[in-house]
Amino acid sequence: MQLLLAPFQSVQTMVIFAVAVGISAGMVYLVLRSIMSAEGRPRGWVRLITGVNAKLVLGIAFVAWALVFGLGLQFVPHEGANSPYGGLALIAMFSGVFIMMGFLWAVIGE
Repeated sequence: MQLLLAPFQSVQTMVIFAVAVGISAGMVYLVLRSIMSAEGRPRGWVRLITGVNAKLVLGIAFVAWALVFGLGLQFVPHEGANSPYGGLALIAMFSGVFIMMGFLWAVIGE
């Protein structure tokens, strides 16, 4: 029971919990939108990452991902079991896999 109530113990942990939930919801939204793009004609940003310039867009996204998480993880404390380093590294790993798979799909798909 204590583990379930841990996010609500202080304001700082509530903010960290809210950010984690927001990032997770964003990842689910991205996956949902990419799955739904197969049902019909893509619209908006889905057309951007599935069109002829997808390799350029996803290449820029990969470089931005590498810079954000490569530099960002250096400034996060990573001593102890309760540091946010592991959670951010997990988010970096999942988002990096999606970006790189999209990039490989765009390059090989041509």
